[in-house]
Amino acid sequence: MAATPDDLYLALEEFIMRLLGVGESEALDKLVAMDLSFSQARTLFMLAQHGKPVAINEVADCLRLSVAAAGRNVDRLVHQGLVERREDPKDRRVKRISLSEAGRSIALGHIDSHKDELRAFAARLSDTDRDRLFESIKPILAGDVLRARCQENP
Repeated sequence: MAATPDDLYLALEEFIMRLLGVGESEALDKLVAMDLSFSQARTLFMLAQHGKPVAINEVADCLRLSVAAAGRNVDRLVHQGLVERREDPKDRRVKRISLSEAGRSIALGHIDSHKDELRAFAARLSDTDRDRLFESIKPILAGDVLRARCQENP
């Protein structure tokens, strides 16, 4: 009998919550200590994923925020020294933002802590379970199903 989308959702939810929940509170404590809102933290992680300067309207689209809300997040992040804002060299009306070194350090440090937990999980699996999991996710990763919505039209 094939799993329904709801069956898979419930299994994935439990899997991901248990897998990443181990070190999450400590990682989130660091973001809270910096007085970052959830939306501002999402902006940092989105910029880390893009790896190149993006226009504020692209941030808004990607995070499903209004341009005004995205602009307020960016203003706060610039004020904290986590994001840099520059004019687009081709269109001075457009402001492009990217992570500063401090912002990159925070975002990548958070991401690295998750990578460490994933690496430890992979090491704890038996060879058989590791092979089965690897073979099941290879075709999914080779496709476009996991492509982020905001990366569909670069």
